[in-house]
Amino acid sequence: MSEHSEFESTPVSPSRLQPARHFAASYAGEHVAGTEFVIGAMFVAWGVGTADILWGLLWGNLLAVLTWGFVCAPIAVDTRLTLYAYLERIAGPGTIKIYSLVNGLAFCILAGAMITVSASAVRVFFDIPPQVNWYPTSPGFVLVALVVGAVVVAVAVKGFRRVAEFAEVCSPWMILMFAVGALAVYPVLIDAMARDSDAVGFMAVADRFIWKGDKSELTLWHVAAFAWICNLSMHGGMSDMTVLRYARKSQYGFYSALGMFVGHYLAWVCAGIMGAGAALLLRQPITELDPGAVAYEALGAVGILAVILAGWTTSNPTIYRAGLAFQSLNANWNTGKVTLFTGVVTTVIACFPFVFTKLMDFVGLMGLLLVPMGAVIVAEHWLLPRLGMTRYWSHYRGETTNRAAVISWLIALVAAWLLNRAGVHLFFLLIPVWLVTTVAYLVLARAMGATQSYPQSQQYETEQLQRKLEERDYLHNAAAPVVSKSSRSLFLNINLTVAVLSLLACTVLGLWSFYAGNIDHAREWLWLPTLVYFVVAILWVVGKSQAADGEGA
Repeated sequence: MSEHSEFESTPVSPSRLQPARHFAASYAGEHVAGTEFVIGAMFVAWGVGTADILWGLLWGNLLAVLTWGFVCAPIAVDTRLTLYAYLERIAGPGTIKIYSLVNGLAFCILAGAMITVSASAVRVFFDIPPQVNWYPTSPGFVLVALVVGAVVVAVAVKGFRRVAEFAEVCSPWMILMFAVGALAVYPVLIDAMARDSDAVGFMAVADRFIWKGDKSELTLWHVAAFAWICNLSMHGGMSDMTVLRYARKSQYGFYSALGMFVGHYLAWVCAGIMGAGAALLLRQPITELDPGAVAYEALGAVGILAVILAGWTTSNPTIYRAGLAFQSLNANWNTGKVTLFTGVVTTVIACFPFVFTKLMDFVGLMGLLLVPMGAVIVAEHWLLPRLGMTRYWSHYRGETTNRAAVISWLIALVAAWLLNRAGVHLFFLLIPVWLVTTVAYLVLARAMGATQSYPQSQQYETEQLQRKLEERDYLHNAAAPVVSKSSRSLFLNINLTVAVLSLLACTVLGLWSFYAGNIDHAREWLWLPTLVYFVVAILWVVGKSQAADGEGA
């Protein structure tokens, strides 16, 4: 097996399992995205109340973390397979070709939205007008989107490790920029509030200028449901098996909390504050502002960099997932070349701003389209053995298409359409769709052959048990990396220290702007600690990676 293999159709080998920090960085980086500006601003535009936002995001993001930690990660670690390889064993190559095509296209559109958001930031430097229609209105924007997409694809084709390392550099700084931006722009809201009222506490300001709660039929439960289904295709739909199969422990799925509570909760709240402040400063409705305009008003040129990198760190792993989806259509295709082709398609999609102007509806529809197969995987992996049925029964019967899985998928989609027509909101369809799929699959599988015994089953289960024992022994016996006292180690420690101090300096600038009531402090000086941070952070990550390679870690 090549050291560059991405294990497209085989279990990940023990020597290629990744440490916890890669998943912490990947989840924090992927879910601190430029689209958080879009979603944060959209909550403001909806007119949802402040209390509904704060409590709804708490419960919804918690449900998402629990789904990653208790559903997706355990199956990924148990099988060590991509979603596509495992689904092919369950549902057959005929099913996987349909599913992979749908899944890959959906991820292309999602990644395209991230690239579009990054391009919306770059366009500020070239005085290109904001792109708020579904189609591009400027050739310059198209050119910018193509260039930004080329950079994103260059990282994605390097594979999971390079994607994670890129996120490891960017994530801490990006997370901080959302908080610093909110701190810097918040005094603008306080000043506007003080002109009308003596009450300038956070809740009073938020109710007056940010989450007004005066024109929306959406409630706390809508916010919670959206936060849960926002990444439904990844956790409930099991797409993150592709990433989590590299985890040494299933508990690494709970690192998604960094993405949900920092990348979503904190970022959406901070983006709402920045969006409301930018709308006041520019005297424009928030619906007419794109992420680049919002970030530039809050943080100046550094805000543009924040949006660019936030889009990159999300589109990189999304293109990586999409590439694996398309590669599963033909095992002989080269993953790197397929990912490159996927990136080209994604970049073309990114030229059309509809991918982020309709983002919230799209992620809901994407999750509902893909989650029935997630329910089939969960039923096959856990429920069939407990109900006296045989896992992978369709595979043992030599079927190219698991009819029970396909029919259950179609039944679930029809049920979702009927419920939506009956008045059930898009955000509330997850639970009924999951239950309908599970019940339909269990009934159909029992009727189509899952209750029979197959000689191949015992052999396969024995092989998998042996693989898991070998993996356990490898991880148990692997020596902990020797911490060298060499000059390299000293150099890395110095870089890490300077990086932390740079982030502290960014925080101080945000607090200075907040307490002084002057947004210009952050705008004018953030570039300096930002420049220092990226220089030393890149040196630290590259040096650490080289040291680990040298020690055979």
